[in-house]
Amino acid sequence: MTGLDDLARLRAVADAVLYEGYLLYPYRSTSGKNQSRWQFGVLGPVGADERKVGEDAAMRVECVLDRIDGVVEPVVRFLQLQVRTVEAARDGSFEAVPELVVDGRTWVSWDEAVEVEIPLGAFAISELLAGVRRNVRVPGGTDVEELGSAGRIVRTRFPLHGNIDVIATPVGEAIRLAVEVRNNATLEEIDAPDVAAKDSAIRHSLIGAHLLLTAREARFVSLLEPPDRFADAAAGCRQHRCYPVLAGDEGITGTSDAILVSPIILYDHPRVADESGGDLFDATEIDEILTLRVMTLTDEEKAQARATDPLAAQIIDRCDTMSPSDMQRLHGALRDPRAFDSGDSDASEPPTFVTPGGLVPEVPDDVPWWDPNADTSVRPEADGVLVDGVRIAKGSLVRLRPSRRADAQDLFFAGQVARVATVHADVDGGTHVGVVLLDDPAAELHDWYGRYLYFAPDEVEPLDSQADPANEREENRS
Repeated sequence: MTGLDDLARLRAVADAVLYEGYLLYPYRSTSGKNQSRWQFGVLGPVGADERKVGEDAAMRVECVLDRIDGVVEPVVRFLQLQVRTVEAARDGSFEAVPELVVDGRTWVSWDEAVEVEIPLGAFAISELLAGVRRNVRVPGGTDVEELGSAGRIVRTRFPLHGNIDVIATPVGEAIRLAVEVRNNATLEEIDAPDVAAKDSAIRHSLIGAHLLLTAREARFVSLLEPPDRFADAAAGCRQHRCYPVLAGDEGITGTSDAILVSPIILYDHPRVADESGGDLFDATEIDEILTLRVMTLTDEEKAQARATDPLAAQIIDRCDTMSPSDMQRLHGALRDPRAFDSGDSDASEPPTFVTPGGLVPEVPDDVPWWDPNADTSVRPEADGVLVDGVRIAKGSLVRLRPSRRADAQDLFFAGQVARVATVHADVDGGTHVGVVLLDDPAAELHDWYGRYLYFAPDEVEPLDSQADPANEREENRS
């Protein structure tokens, strides 16, 4: 059963999918890239794609459950467009304007969006064998925000309606579950004389549409790496404008109790990095680089971004108040992809390679270097190597004794004291000790960037871990 942590991670990824491309750097309405939005998961009115004024009206997913009983709970999520119109007061009436400045704050006309989430209910798989249809209706509406005597903001939403069909089909010992989401609006019913066809179509579209499917007493099967006995059932699945990936608990390899049906290409068990401080609406970008770009915006450009959208204002404010430690978190991380255990492991699980004392593990000869198990068995920031019977690992002090390196520059480091940062293993079975020089004024910078000097274990001499680094520095200078 998916726990609270799993659900929180699932929601975080689903929200990133929901808002992907919502607004892109430099987060201003005047930017060309923000003039053409809503790129992903758009379900347009019927016929909009044929007339080239919108997107296909439907998305359909097929997935596999590992047994023929159980309960499935589908949830559909999408954005409903909300037109924000700025109106200036003119002789007792209001006139739509592109921009209005009130008390030093700028307001611009812009298309916002409202989150919509519709749980469809809990369905026994036996009930779904005959097929189930649920109607989707989202009302329109208008909200008015007064801006004193200068004008007002009018926010307008447009009604949406469609249906969702869910049907289960037995395939051997498994169930193939198909879910189709369809927008039932037609171009004829939404036609507005004073609105361009493309604008009218997107106003009546389901934007960023995706599904969350959870199961009880059954588990979804990975379509990317299905267990062997479900390979044929998985191979028969067909997708239209979306793809299902495992997204719940990871207790049993190749299955999960939840899937995310995404219009964006993802892998099984996607997650938002713990280091990320918040959404930037562009998951193809590196957070650190994009944050630095935001910081380089001028005050005027930041004011324009804040005026464009409240979510853009949150991004600007977050980047402006980011501390050095927050930036450091974005710089990068080395992750241990799985726990290492010296105890007996389940025969169905991938092998773990463990050596006593936290040394670099020795990978068996029958495991090739390209096997993921060989790659994930090493942990450079935790592994160590024995030198003259002393374990050398991160934090150890060593004296450098270059002896057989091809780089003549290494000879300049002979006799110097260094602090070990990492212990690496290569595909040929060799071990390398990454160090930073204790006397290097830029040592902290090199350590921060991960730019180390590398030596073989027989080129470093272990020093007493209790030695005073200051004394070692004096010895280096003498």
